[in-house]
Amino acid sequence: MEVQLFRDAGLGNGSYLIEVGPGRAVLIDPDRRTRRYLDAARDRGVEIAGVLDTHLHADFVSGAQDLRTETGADLYEPAEAGVSFPHTPVAPGSRLELDDVEVEVLATPGHSPEHVSYVFRRDGDTIPVLFSGGALIVGGAARSDLAGPELTDHLTHHEFETLQRAFSELPDDTVLNPTHGGGSFCAAGSGKQHTSTLGEERMTNPLLSMSEQEFLTKWPASFPRTPVYFSRMREINWSGARLRKDIEMPLPLTPEAFAAAASDPGSLVVDVRDPASYAEAHGQGALAIPFRDSFPTWLGWLVPADARLLFVLGDTGLDDVVDASLLVGLEGFGGYLDGGMDAWRQAGLPVLSMPAIGPDDVVSWLEKGAQALDVREPDELELGGVAGAVSVPLGDLPHHVSVLPAGRPLLVYCASGMRSTTAASLLERAGVGPVLNLRGGYGAWQEAGRD
Repeated sequence: MEVQLFRDAGLGNGSYLIEVGPGRAVLIDPDRRTRRYLDAARDRGVEIAGVLDTHLHADFVSGAQDLRTETGADLYEPAEAGVSFPHTPVAPGSRLELDDVEVEVLATPGHSPEHVSYVFRRDGDTIPVLFSGGALIVGGAARSDLAGPELTDHLTHHEFETLQRAFSELPDDTVLNPTHGGGSFCAAGSGKQHTSTLGEERMTNPLLSMSEQEFLTKWPASFPRTPVYFSRMREINWSGARLRKDIEMPLPLTPEAFAAAASDPGSLVVDVRDPASYAEAHGQGALAIPFRDSFPTWLGWLVPADARLLFVLGDTGLDDVVDASLLVGLEGFGGYLDGGMDAWRQAGLPVLSMPAIGPDDVVSWLEKGAQALDVREPDELELGGVAGAVSVPLGDLPHHVSVLPAGRPLLVYCASGMRSTTAASLLERAGVGPVLNLRGGYGAWQEAGRD
């Protein structure tokens, strides 16, 4: 069975294109960046005949609606989800005939109430292929607290039952293709690989060997923090996302028009350039989120859902930034700065800079009274940190600015200098300062032997 994995290193997710018959394929859990699926299908000489979702996703907007519009694909959704758009409901225990492939639908609640998994079997193939969504991932399972706090305990019990019983009749050589994976804020797992086999997980996945009481105690304690935008995603995916063709795309703006648009109370300038370019020159009030794999997560976490976005692009392509924005449900675009910061400078508009210092300069600043601010995630603190640092994870920083020491320089750092650039821009926007960014982050601090 031909299966193509589309791996998203930033969100820690995977989606799959599966050939089910001559010239025909289906997709499992596709996200909103549909061009890559359409290109892959064209390169393989297949049409996308169906889209199957395992659950209502909480960390990204599904691409099902756009794919149906582009290809005419049938949409298969868990029956218990009760989605509000036209679809074929799939119930646990049912079987789908997709050309040469039979698909068995398994009840696998836990990550969400409606969660199902799909077992693909083709005539002549002896090895089943399991698409498990978040019910079972490499080294763990996807968290049970995203459908609402009132359901968490109930779903945690369900997840234990799912892991113990849902896949028990499948052989060890069953191929495991989960949606969530390591690095996902949706998941609690330790696997470095995205795919596996049931036999491998039965031997190595710690959740499968836990007693029920141990599972109910230890597993929820391992959940990562929850990005703010997750609370919006299930509703969007339940109702069906707006079609991309109906969303107004950002247009180029002259520096003067960009400045005027930025002054609107509902607008937010997002500077996606690298940390050095932002530090050298940026406009007042810009939120710096360097474009990289994790860009969508931080954009969704830090930007209000109703913001009208204005982009400073640098070398990053507009389509990539728009894709990342739509992925996390941000659809209000005000435009982008035509000609970038060079044009801004030439127009004589005000330019700010952000001091970035190396490890050798940190000690002198601390001796002068600077306060170190660590914006890494809580689990990263185990690696060590700058002595005396205050810990405020980046996602929480907008709500904790008022408790930071006043009247002292703030020395911000993360692991590599990316998140601290965002944090420094947030503090500058809030009028806190002066702000310094540790170039290269805690990694550079360690390399310099400053621990």
